[in-house]
Amino acid sequence: MTVFHRNETKQPLPEHLRGGVIAIGNFDGVHRGHQAVLQRALDIAATRGIPALVLTFEPHPRTVFRPERPVFRITPAPLKARILEGMGFSAVIEYPFDRGFSEISAHDFIRAVLLDWLHASEVVTGFDFHFGKGREGGPAFLMAAGQENGFGVTLVDAFRDENASVISSSFIRSLLHEGEVAEAAGQLGYRYTVEAEVIGGKQLGRTLGYPTANMQLPPEAELRNGIYAVRFRRPDGSLHDGVASYGRRPTVDTDGAPLLETFLFDFSGDLYGEVSAVTFFGHLRDELKFDGLDALVVQMKRDEEEARALLAGVRPLGDIDQRLCF
Repeated sequence: MTVFHRNETKQPLPEHLRGGVIAIGNFDGVHRGHQAVLQRALDIAATRGIPALVLTFEPHPRTVFRPERPVFRITPAPLKARILEGMGFSAVIEYPFDRGFSEISAHDFIRAVLLDWLHASEVVTGFDFHFGKGREGGPAFLMAAGQENGFGVTLVDAFRDENASVISSSFIRSLLHEGEVAEAAGQLGYRYTVEAEVIGGKQLGRTLGYPTANMQLPPEAELRNGIYAVRFRRPDGSLHDGVASYGRRPTVDTDGAPLLETFLFDFSGDLYGEVSAVTFFGHLRDELKFDGLDALVVQMKRDEEEARALLAGVRPLGDIDQRLCF
């Protein structure tokens, strides 16, 4: 996947990517509403025989303006780029967002980024997209700029789910905060997935007969602490079902930082240092504090049985889900 970071050198975009269809947005989560915008861009590009690109912003603007409360990212930049690649985009532009960039006028953004750098022939975005200093650029401004400068503009209406509710990244974050990973999957159109390096731990699970692959999620992650049925993907693409615990291990380590610990079914091997993915299929229970390790092991066996039953016969929710965890 070609990922560009617009840096101070302002290197020109490669010739073969200029003049394409540009989908603009943060697209955190790449949920079903985002997918409606993105698919419209892909369809237009395919009809015209020109490249389709995504213009997004890193870090998330809310994190820039409130660094003390960074946004819980559903899809951090690497995972988002991988999803967009799978959808068929030719490149992702991760445009650096800082307070200086936020002061650029809407007119200058169109001139410097969309015209002089990307040479956009069509811009596709959501119906409520705003940009430029003070959010001065809105849909009407963008449409007028397109007419004046010779690029097309397609605005995509809000996407609603089966209950006629608008799908939003904020609502999906709230579902994950409550551990409602199955409900979040219905909004995303695929199962929630995290990626991280497998790190060393205290190896207590190994002594209990449940060795785990341990991962540290970003501190702003707000996934509910608890036990989950999961699927684990290694860098070589191999898949392993398992059960994962996310939290502070109240029975053995109440002072530790939250940790994602995944026990892979029917697997033995060294995973240390691998950057792997964990996909969440269902929340089994909250964290509990047990009276000793024997009671903990009994519950772990029950968790394994429940996770195996939940994962048996699961089917992909769509193309993205197929690529991530099947």
